[in-house]
Amino acid sequence: MNKVKCLIIGSGPAGYTAAIYASRANLQPVLIEGPQLGGQLTTTTEVENFPGYPDGIEPFQMMDDMKRQAERFGTQFVSGVVTKVNFQTSNTGEARKPHQVWVEDTDLYEADTVIIATGASAKYLGIESERTYKGRGVSACATCDGFFYRKKTVAVVGGGDTACEEANYLAGLCEKVYMIVRKPYLRASEIMQQRVLNNPKIEVLFEHNTVQLTGEGKVQGADLVYRKGEPDEEMKHIAIDGFFLAIGHHPNTELFKDFIARDAEGYIITEGHSTQCFSLPFKEGQGVGLPGVFAAGDCADPHYRQAIVAAGSGAKAAIEADKYIKSL
Repeated sequence: MNKVKCLIIGSGPAGYTAAIYASRANLQPVLIEGPQLGGQLTTTTEVENFPGYPDGIEPFQMMDDMKRQAERFGTQFVSGVVTKVNFQTSNTGEARKPHQVWVEDTDLYEADTVIIATGASAKYLGIESERTYKGRGVSACATCDGFFYRKKTVAVVGGGDTACEEANYLAGLCEKVYMIVRKPYLRASEIMQQRVLNNPKIEVLFEHNTVQLTGEGKVQGADLVYRKGEPDEEMKHIAIDGFFLAIGHHPNTELFKDFIARDAEGYIITEGHSTQCFSLPFKEGQGVGLPGVFAAGDCADPHYRQAIVAAGSGAKAAIEADKYIKSL
């Protein structure tokens, strides 16, 4: 059994930033790296919108820089995946002290504070060529990668508000934007629909499904099927330089469902401007904070999903963890 003051779960911008702040506060943090070293950010090609890198930087290099900075101040890194937690409250409603976290089912950590920074994973269509071209034309973040497709042709998959927002954003950069929508209508709010339909750079392909992506070494086209399964089913090919998924994200929070409050989509609910988690049972407006457990980054952020925002919340979580420990 390992006893620690501060345990951080996740190795993306939120987790690494929390580690930097926690280690400088002498909390001697231990960071469990998880299944994807560097987090969701490492699925993109280059980062150009993170302050401090005027010429842009490869995401793996940026994450390595963050890790080395945390290491410099004394953070201990553990390779492995958290498989079980126990944030159980007592009969009086007080949080169990310390919190328990198991890595790979065998290594038990008891921590005064836990910072959850497990991120969120983009939803993909599930076609083989998505994996083939991941980072080579396939992206799940227009804000992150749209800049690389200036004056080019791209496609956005999805029909909700997020897809419409991304299509409009890309239309400000690209020559042409296709929206591939599997239904005969958009699910987005009326105002977002109008922005898309009134934008001359955006062509909406209703009742289309993507079959595969094509290209030599990078995305150069997409094979689509119109009205799949119907008598008038028809194949179509479009020439594109980029393929953007906008069908949602899934927060990596299933592990904590029995102990902390989450919204309908699984995002962790935090207390106001704080990063403190709520304990269960939870009722809006009447939630009880779970002492010593904090959430940072995309696992608690259904809105922004940006590395700089995640990093900021990681700093907040570490500061709050330090204040909590000093109050014990």
